[in-house]
Amino acid sequence: MFDSATWLMLAGGLRDTLYMTLASTAMAYLLGLPLGLLLIVSDKAGIHPMPVLNSVLGVVINLLRSVPFLILLIWVMPVTRAVVGTTIGPSATVVPLVIAAAPFIARLVESSIKEVDPGVVEAAQSMGATNAQIVCKVLLPEAKPSLIVGSAIAVTTILGYSAMAGIVGGGGLGDIAIRFGYYRYQNDIMMITVVILVLVVQVLQEVGMRIATSSDRRKN
Repeated sequence: MFDSATWLMLAGGLRDTLYMTLASTAMAYLLGLPLGLLLIVSDKAGIHPMPVLNSVLGVVINLLRSVPFLILLIWVMPVTRAVVGTTIGPSATVVPLVIAAAPFIARLVESSIKEVDPGVVEAAQSMGATNAQIVCKVLLPEAKPSLIVGSAIAVTTILGYSAMAGIVGGGGLGDIAIRFGYYRYQNDIMMITVVILVLVVQVLQEVGMRIATSSDRRKN
């Protein structure tokens, strides 16, 4: 059995992991949600087609999504240092997590909005709704269950990214697994960190799915 110091260390790692995951998810949605909506609105079949903007935005998002997270983590270190004053620790890890997650979330939002029945949009347009009203009162409410499922996927993906940040001193459970489980060959600590991460993923995924199911008006 682990001693109290080890359990306190694991508890601190869990706290840091949840902080990095939830904080970066919230900030990434502040960027990713508008980007995803802009992709939909500016699409050639959207409510306000802007082919050039849509193409440029799509290329930029795809380029950012193509960069492996560990490479991105190192690449944006100057930006991280400029924003938080350091490149190690949980707060420093939030910066590359947001940069990595925002394009991914934009595509999730785009995919969710595309599931909305075009007939609903056409009905809103025939009643004189503005583009802003269509986005806020038609597209987002209709896509709400899918958006929530997407958010659950995003959270668990970002959680995996946060664990990878441990290789450069990013803090959290990933950092504990690297420092103790890998470098010091303490397989028991490696195993318990993996178990905790798996449990956290399962809980977050289940919560997200339950919220999505309860918000789906088609099943109520």
